[in-house]
Amino acid sequence: MSAQAVTDAYPELRALAKRMMGRERGDHTLQPTALVHEAFLRLDRQRNLHGADRATFLAAAARAIRHILIDHARAKRARKRDAGRRTALDDALAWYQRQPLDLIALNDALKRLETVDSQWAKIVEMRFFIGLSEETIAETMGLSTRTVERGWRAARVWLYSQLKGAE
Repeated sequence: MSAQAVTDAYPELRALAKRMMGRERGDHTLQPTALVHEAFLRLDRQRNLHGADRATFLAAAARAIRHILIDHARAKRARKRDAGRRTALDDALAWYQRQPLDLIALNDALKRLETVDSQWAKIVEMRFFIGLSEETIAETMGLSTRTVERGWRAARVWLYSQLKGAE
């Protein structure tokens, strides 16, 4: 992606990171700006993204943000071994609005989902981690909106069952 495209994407990713961090526990030490900067640093190391289109960049940003949050959660869990409470996903975006979500359990479930249906996993990453609409995901992935809606619904059900079983 060009420097101008990255500059254009920054406010959007910053707003998304702010929303994501607003759903985290109150004592979370990672700040939205730091999350976006870390994501940009990770993305900059990926040579295949230089000159990439917006869709590819957003998909990579979703994955980078996911991994940063997972790494942060793992580090916290390592400091507090017995504090890792697992919680279930609720409906759609209310997953993380009502209760703290165990991001490590979600990440493990997403890895399993990738082996079941990689398309569903990408939809979850883009919807959950950077908050893209189903229409934008459809455009980004070259799918119909209806296919994304079905994938999102199916992935939520699958993840819910996985995380509920992990409690």
